[in-house]
Amino acid sequence: MTKQEKVQFVIDTLEKIYPKVPIPLKHKDPYTLLIAVLLSAQSTDARVNTITPILFAKANNPYDMVKLSVEEIKEIIKPVGLSPMKSKGIYGLSKILIEKHNGKVPQSFEYLEELPAVGHKTASVVMSQAFGVPAFPVDTHIHRLMYRWNLSNGKNVIQTEKDAKRLFPKELWNKLHLQIIYYGREYSPARGWNIENDIITKTIGRKSILK
Repeated sequence: MTKQEKVQFVIDTLEKIYPKVPIPLKHKDPYTLLIAVLLSAQSTDARVNTITPILFAKANNPYDMVKLSVEEIKEIIKPVGLSPMKSKGIYGLSKILIEKHNGKVPQSFEYLEELPAVGHKTASVVMSQAFGVPAFPVDTHIHRLMYRWNLSNGKNVIQTEKDAKRLFPKELWNKLHLQIIYYGREYSPARGWNIENDIITKTIGRKSILK
């Protein structure tokens, strides 16, 4: 198979398995999505989805969020991990949204990445899932699969994102990155991986992995 045929095989297979892909994090608008994505760093979406209803019942917009103290936020979000850093980030970014952006989440990578505790991946998720702007957020699943599928060298997530954007058509990025995440969780996990169930890796995987 040529590289282009491999890419097409990935697209076609994922489209068959996941014709519809729900956004894994529960949210109701760009602000609640931003907070949920921030909380998901080094945690699981399932865990975040149990905590956000509690947090959003108290504050689901920046104006209510800054009425809480960093300490109060920290107590609520403790189960998702990294709560000291995340609580400061949530409070700090809510304050900046009020002061600089009229309480609204900005539709720009530049402004999003200026917010405390918001990195490139978080900004990419918000741009793609809240605003429909083509982006390819790379999480651990995508990083692992792009390497297993021999579509990237696995050096770092920056390289993986560049390769994904180069290989896959731009109009598919927003759906495709979610499809790959779902596929990684279900068929190609880091632990307890059974290659027999993993049709994509079995078909196009790098030789060193298939040994």
